[in-house]
Amino acid sequence: MNIRPIALAGMMSLMGSGAWAACAYENTVPLSSMSAGFEAWKAVTDAMAECGNFEASLDQEFREKQPAAFEADPALYQIGGVANSTIVTLLNDNTIRPLDDLIAEFGQNLTPNQLITIDGQVMAIAMMINTQHLMYREDILADLGIEPPKNYDEVLAAAAAIRDAGVVDYPLGATMMTGWNLGMEFINMYIGNGGEFFDADNNATIDNEAGIASLETLKAMTEFMDPEYLVSDSTYVQQQFQQGKIAMANLWASRAGAMNDPAESQVVDKVVMGAAPMGSTRPATTVWWDGVVIARNITDEQAEAAFKLVLEGLDEDMVRANNDAAVWLVPGFEPGPLAVGAIETLNAGAVPFPASAKMGLLHTAIGSGVSDYLIGAKDAATTLADIEAAYTTSAKEAGLIQ
Repeated sequence: MNIRPIALAGMMSLMGSGAWAACAYENTVPLSSMSAGFEAWKAVTDAMAECGNFEASLDQEFREKQPAAFEADPALYQIGGVANSTIVTLLNDNTIRPLDDLIAEFGQNLTPNQLITIDGQVMAIAMMINTQHLMYREDILADLGIEPPKNYDEVLAAAAAIRDAGVVDYPLGATMMTGWNLGMEFINMYIGNGGEFFDADNNATIDNEAGIASLETLKAMTEFMDPEYLVSDSTYVQQQFQQGKIAMANLWASRAGAMNDPAESQVVDKVVMGAAPMGSTRPATTVWWDGVVIARNITDEQAEAAFKLVLEGLDEDMVRANNDAAVWLVPGFEPGPLAVGAIETLNAGAVPFPASAKMGLLHTAIGSGVSDYLIGAKDAATTLADIEAAYTTSAKEAGLIQ
């Protein structure tokens, strides 16, 4: 599939028929939703509940429960909260409906970045994003006369200057823990270098110049990192920043607030958020979105009512009341200092993570295989060929390759 743009476990929120007074209209069709339970989803579902006749299930185990609930006929929920990865199961099960007709009739105020198009049809409305973007010690770069890096050549040059100055333990941090994290780092770099992951027959296609260039950049970065980088996940890098041990990292936007937490950070107001460094063609990162889908196994009347309710939940009033709860894609959002890097990354052309069943298998193979190159056990070409071979074995077992 081709995708383009862009803890309240078990809590039930139920608004009575008189709660719709703050809504633009009164909803008369009984509706319900299932989504994750973090703060942004509570803000959206509370805004939807103001219209009346709506019940929201905010459940941190939604990804396990949602498929069966949407496969029921009629579906147990009309509205679902999804993300890049969790929408894949619903797509494969054919339990969510295309939204193009509803958008044409009611969604004129939606922005292009909100429309998640899969195989030519809009299947979800994105409401917020998370992405890895450049975080850097503004004080260190300013003291050394270094401009904030815009691409990875500049990142490496800045890292060399910081190392020579000896002002931190390690100029760079990165989420290179073997497995999911390391796989994500390669995928980010490969996308930034314009690489394509698969051919028309689902064969992996990373053994190429873009793949080699991506490996070489990752290897060059390790020269400026903690030698224990293969155990470095997001929390590890966050703590390195907070303890003043590193000066730069491409880290998740959702970690930005931790830099200014005086209870655990020694670098309050010193870490600045900027756009993810560019690869050869686009930002070397991916956008992870959360958004809304509409169930397929419901009536057209329910679908229309659900879509209108979604629009009410994603309006400017909701965003203004909850501006700092997320990096919103909804009009009215005013990014603060902690969110500006994510918005700059999106505006620079970052693309959504290409979630699919085959991508999940390739991600696993990459996460297991890249470390062989980083530690010098294999050359780049052998590493990529072995990753493709591991993927092929898994893909044949899964029936994705004949």
